Amino acid sequence: MKLRTFKLIPFSADHLPEIDITGEVIYGGNKLFLHYEVNGEIDQILLSSKASSPSRTEDLWRATCFEFFLAVPDRPEYWEFNLSPSGDWNAYKMDAYRSVGFREETAFTKLPFVLRKTDNKLSIDISVDLSSILPTNQPVQVGISAIIQTVDGSESYWALAHPGAQADFHLRESFILTM
Repeated sequence: MKLRTFKLIPFSADHLPEIDITGEVIYGGNKLFLHYEVNGEIDQILLSSKASSPSRTEDLWRATCFEFFLAVPDRPEYWEFNLSPSGDWNAYKMDAYRSVGFREETAFTKLPFVLRKTDNKLSIDISVDLSSILPTNQPVQVGISAIIQTVDGSESYWALAHPGAQADFHLRESFILTM
């Protein structure tokens, strides 16, 4: 098992919320555990209402959404996972950068995660068995990101790194955690 901690940084924007997004990733035996923790002015973040029956849903990135990306080193394909505070989720596979061969990853029929919220902290915990998409103990590159919408209508993009001129979570140069 390998453990890495992280801190997301915002892409340059006006009206950034007064928050910090940190967490940890644990990977081993084809299990990935990811913990996000958002501290600060949580009441300024616009959160989707809790879904009565969380499910695979499209366009989660259009609202506050937590995302992570997985790739095998030296291979062009990668996976994108989206987690909404509502409990809804989605997983995609791409054959190469952005939408080349873009499709839902059907190896996952559910992606349960736990969201906890207090006055000054929001946390998300997810554990994913990657056996259906990766061989056991396959090294992976991980990208972690978040889209944060605020109650005043602002939107900001947070990631481990922002290597491009615009916020782009799909750039492989931002998958900077190797596990």
